[in-house]
Amino acid sequence: MSFPLLTATAALPAIGAIATAAVPAARRTAAKWLALLFSLATLVLAGIALARFEPGGARYQLTESHAWIKDFGVRYELGVDGIGVALLALTALLVPFVILAGWHDADPLETKSSRWRPTQGFFALILMVEAMVILSFEATDVFLFYILFEAMLIPMYFLIGGFGDRAHAGSDENAAAQRSYAAVKFLLYNLVGGLIMLAAVIGLYVVAGTFSLSEIAEARANGSLSMATSTERWLFLGFFFAFAVKAPLWPLHTWLPNAMGEATTPVAVLITAVVDKVGTFAMLRFCLQLFPEASKWATPVILVLALISIVYGALLAVGQRDIKRLIAYASISHFGFIILGIFAMTSQGQSGATLYMVNHGISTAALMLVAGFLITRRGSRLIADYGGVQKVAPVLAGTFLIGGLATLSLPGLSPFVSEFLVLVGTFSSYPAAGIVATTGIVLAALYVLVLYQRTMTGPVKAEVQGMADLKARELVVVVPLIALLIFLGVYPKPLTEIVNPAVQHTLSDVQKKDPQPEVEAAK
Repeated sequence: MSFPLLTATAALPAIGAIATAAVPAARRTAAKWLALLFSLATLVLAGIALARFEPGGARYQLTESHAWIKDFGVRYELGVDGIGVALLALTALLVPFVILAGWHDADPLETKSSRWRPTQGFFALILMVEAMVILSFEATDVFLFYILFEAMLIPMYFLIGGFGDRAHAGSDENAAAQRSYAAVKFLLYNLVGGLIMLAAVIGLYVVAGTFSLSEIAEARANGSLSMATSTERWLFLGFFFAFAVKAPLWPLHTWLPNAMGEATTPVAVLITAVVDKVGTFAMLRFCLQLFPEASKWATPVILVLALISIVYGALLAVGQRDIKRLIAYASISHFGFIILGIFAMTSQGQSGATLYMVNHGISTAALMLVAGFLITRRGSRLIADYGGVQKVAPVLAGTFLIGGLATLSLPGLSPFVSEFLVLVGTFSSYPAAGIVATTGIVLAALYVLVLYQRTMTGPVKAEVQGMADLKARELVVVVPLIALLIFLGVYPKPLTEIVNPAVQHTLSDVQKKDPQPEVEAAK
């Protein structure tokens, strides 16, 4: 029996979470290093999975399948395609940086007499989220995926509600109330989406008699699975609603700014760069594969919602006074681009959407983490409280600028490739949608450059005088992310080679082909 690499990649951070939580209360530093070591070991396994994946091979690779709940046909079934393995690698890559960036985030909660171990709990919860997200990218059994989709809400709820933004350190009662509100809102929104999805999961089993993606695909191919059009559409809506909440897609997005604003900066990165990708990934893996006719039926409405997300998120980002909320609304705009690319139903659009998931994760992590370092130094999230930072902390300002330029998809940085492909794929099928989407590019330039101008340039404010530049630990967090943004911006081929075959499989599921260019015949 071959080594269960996918199981090991998900199990390792889960074991690390248990081990970190069990570290004695007095050994806070040991707990931090243990969590970091487990996250690095997970990264090594993810790298091995990426190296063993053959882009031109079978659709799902490194597969594992074991009976789980036989009476209900539930199996522990894993496998990754190019999209899943890319997002698995992204998750494993970002978590060590999240841990390093949050090295001291739980320290203010420590007291000599307290029996609660916030440091151990903080890092254990991060590792548990990593384990569930990785396994959700690997699951090819619908019921297994649903359990993970819902279970990851529990550690995220405690990370948001129990460990708040350090910029609120001076107003404990107000900060606790805001954290509690953000955590409950996050949980309720996602629970409602999950409950609707549960009804659709049960309905799928009634129709198909199995939860296995491979078995459903085989039954559809040999004609033994017949699904009434109305049934397929209702089931599609149940799945899509849950994924749209997680993504988040307008008008189901309102939990994100609260959650990102009140969480610690590393947890905010975990939300938007890792957890939210489960929603857009699931649209590709489950919505399009399980419900091809319904996906095409719903496309016009979904494209409109995606366009509203792009423009609405960008407009609200322009008007923000809070740095973290600005980045949150920018992410809503970016997720609109991702969903637009998915439902453009072209190879360029879906390849761009998948690359966007990876590149958005890297660029948002870079920008948000540098913003977090800035906020920690000043103790405020308000843009108006900054000015002239580049004169006292030039390295911090420079890395902030690169992260911002990546967010606005500057050519030469990796998000540009993603956004370009999404727009090309959209223009070829829906020119009007492509035209509207380009306004998001203009607005992105506006909110990023205005943010940089107001915080980093101009006279040095008194409160900014003496601000320390990035330290060694912070540079270890930021520099590799910036290097990746530049490398994948100049040479995206390693990613596109992995992703493109999976995109072709997805297009074949919905029986879509790229539009042929209209060329006038030669006379």
